[in-house]
Amino acid sequence: MLNFKNLAAVAVLLSNIDTAQAQGGAWTQYYSQCVPGTAVITTTTTAPPTPTTSKLTTLVTTSSTSTPTTSPGTGPGDAGSSTGGANSIDVKFRARGKKYFGVATDQGRLTAGSNAAIIQADFGQVTPENSMKWDATENTQGSFTFSQADYLVNWAVTNKKLIRGHTLCWHSQLPSWVSNINNAATLTKVLQDHIAAEAGRYKGKIYAWDVVNEVFNEDGSMRPSVFFNVLGESFISIAFAAARAADPTAKLYINDYNLDSATYAKVTTGMVNHVKKWIAAGVPIDGIGSQGHLQAGQGSAAAAALAALAASGVSEVAVTELDIVGAASSDYVAVTNACLNLAKCVGITVWGVRDPDSWRASNTPLLFDANYAPKAAYNAILAAL
Repeated sequence: MLNFKNLAAVAVLLSNIDTAQAQGGAWTQYYSQCVPGTAVITTTTTAPPTPTTSKLTTLVTTSSTSTPTTSPGTGPGDAGSSTGGANSIDVKFRARGKKYFGVATDQGRLTAGSNAAIIQADFGQVTPENSMKWDATENTQGSFTFSQADYLVNWAVTNKKLIRGHTLCWHSQLPSWVSNINNAATLTKVLQDHIAAEAGRYKGKIYAWDVVNEVFNEDGSMRPSVFFNVLGESFISIAFAAARAADPTAKLYINDYNLDSATYAKVTTGMVNHVKKWIAAGVPIDGIGSQGHLQAGQGSAAAAALAALAASGVSEVAVTELDIVGAASSDYVAVTNACLNLAKCVGITVWGVRDPDSWRASNTPLLFDANYAPKAAYNAILAAL
C-alpha cells in the first residue's frame, strides 16, 4: 500500500539517483542493502524499502522472551581459523596473508542443498544475511529472538569459520517501535540496550561487527533516519561505544554501498571525511566495509577505491557483500587483486553461494551456478592466487 512513508522513501531514492547521475558515478541501482536470504522474520511491523529486483523468502523463527545470560557454544577467540579445501580460494587467499575469503549465509541456506558443504570446503568466513538484523532479533522491545543467529554462530564455531556480525544499527529492516521514537534519551538507551544484548551475547566469537550500516546519501551527506533525525551524528559515537563495551576484542566497522570509485562523493565527502573526523574525536572505528554490489566492468576501480577508504585512518578495510553483474572473471580477479595488494584489506565476502539464491539472481552475480558448480570466475580467482 502506498502511504506517506513510502512516498518519502521514494523521494529520497529519486534524490539519491539524481545526485549520483549528476556526479557521473556508476551508481548501483537499489535503494538500500536488502538481501532476501531465508531468515526474514514474518512479524516485522514496518516493511523496509525493497528493491524491485529482489525477492523475499520467509522463514519463521521461534522467539525467546528475555536476553539469555549465556552465549551458545565456545568461541574461536580473536579470530579462529578456517578449514577449506587445499585448493580453495580461502586457503590460497590466506596463504597470501589475508584473513579470509568468506560468504553470506544463514540457517535456511546452511540446511538446504549443498550450501554447507561448499562453505566448509571453499570459504573461511560467514556473514549472516538477515538473522542479526534488528527486526530479526528484537522485533518487540525487550523480547529477543536469537535462534537463527545462534545456529549460524554455532555452525561457524564448530566448523572453525570466522564470523562478521551484521548489523547492529541500520535504518532498514527496523521495527516500527524503534522508528517511531522521537525522544533523544529514549532512543539512546534503546540503541545501547540493543547493542549490549546482541553484541554481548556473542562476545569473543565475532571477528568484526558492522556496527552501523548505510548512513550516507550519495552526495556524502548523512542519510535521514530515526537515528540521525533524533540524535544527529552522535548516534555514530553512541553505537560504536556500546559495541566496544559489549565486545571489546571485535573489530568495529562502518559499512556502506556505492563506495566503488575513489572520486565519488559518497567516498570522499561522505565516508572518508566523516571517518577521519570521528576517529579524531575518539570514536572507536576500526574498519570500513565496502559492500561491493558491482555492475559489470566496475571491478577495475576497486583498487583505487579501497586505497582511498584505507587512507581515512582506519586500521583495516574489507569487501563485505561482493556480487557482480555477470560475474565476469576479470571483475572478480580485479577485486581480489585490489584487496590482495592493499595491506589494510583483510578479506572479501561474497553475498551468497549460488546464483539462484542471490538478491540479484537474474544477473547471475555469484561464484557458483544453480547446480553448485564453480563458475569461471571462481577458477580465475584460484589461478590469480
